[in-house]
Formats: sequence, structure tokens, C-alpha cells
Amino acid sequence: MGKITVETCEIEGLKVITPQVFGDARGYFMETYSQRDFAAAGIDVPFVQDNQSASSQGVLRGLHYQINHPQDKLVRCLRGEVFDVAVDLRRDSKTFGKWYGVVLSEENKKQFFVPKGFAHGFYVMSEYAEFAYKCSDFYTPGDEGGLMWNDPDIGIDWPLVEGVSLNLSERDTKWGGIKEF
Repeated sequence: MGKITVETCEIEGLKVITPQVFGDARGYFMETYSQRDFAAAGIDVPFVQDNQSASSQGVLRGLHYQINHPQDKLVRCLRGEVFDVAVDLRRDSKTFGKWYGVVLSEENKKQFFVPKGFAHGFYVMSEYAEFAYKCSDFYTPGDEGGLMWNDPDIGIDWPLVEGVSLNLSERDTKWGGIKEF
């Protein structure tokens, strides 16, 4: 399959991608995206927008989705470490309302493919993190949806750092739960 290893998850459609890293005394090199390799792995998605964010420890972003312009996302952590989560919102799925989480870091260089039909979010475990997203549709203001990060009906086991205050945006404190979806 080329220069990536792809792990399927227990929720259909989610994939964890580990690139092949070529390192020596000078540093390292890796391909973070190759349309050929990703298509061979079943991820044949035309990405149209790249985003990047920076966050401090304790920041939780999510759980977000777009309503009328859903996005496939390929995400990775460039600096630091995050716990990345996807929640299945596909009503006809046998795993509707289930979540899957993976640690993404600058050390492990893993990427997470989150297809359309999922809410997505992440929590910053390190002192600082830079996070990159490839998206298959453009961000559309006013088309956002979200789920409560701590909805007991979803039951995400966030690895919150002891002694660090949780930092949420105002809008992320107001989302409803999966029952209201």
C-alpha cells in the first residue's frame, strides 16, 4: 500500500493512519498525504480545504459537525498531544451514538480519518498543541451543529489532565445531547 499503514476501527468508516517515517541524524521526512496511497486504502476523498489550530492544555474543541455541508476530515497533531474523538451520527448505522478516540501526537505522527456523518472533537493533553485538518467541503458559517462534550448517553472517556481546568468555547457549553440530535 505504499508509505502508510491503515488500521480500521470498530466503528465502520473510521481509520487510523500511520505514515512511514524516514529518519536520520538530521531529522525525519514523511508523506502526510498521497492521493494514490489513500485511495488504495479506501479513502478516495477530494480534499478542498486545510485548517490549522493552536490550543493550550485543557482546551476541548467539539463535538462539531456541519449540517447541510458535511465534511470528511483527515486530522493530525503537528505539535503536542491530543485525544481525538469521533461520534457516529449516521442514523442507519448499527453504531449510531457510539464514539471512538485515539491519541494523536507529534511523536506517533498518526492521523485520523473521520468521514461524513460523524461529530468530531479533540482535547489537548500537552501544554500546547497544533492541530491540522484536511476537509472535503468548505466551512459554511451558520451550518454548524454540535453535541455536548460530556453527554452521558455517549459516555466519552476523556483523559482529562488532573489539576488542569477544562477550557471550552461558549458555544461548546451550549450544545445538546445525542437524544436531541
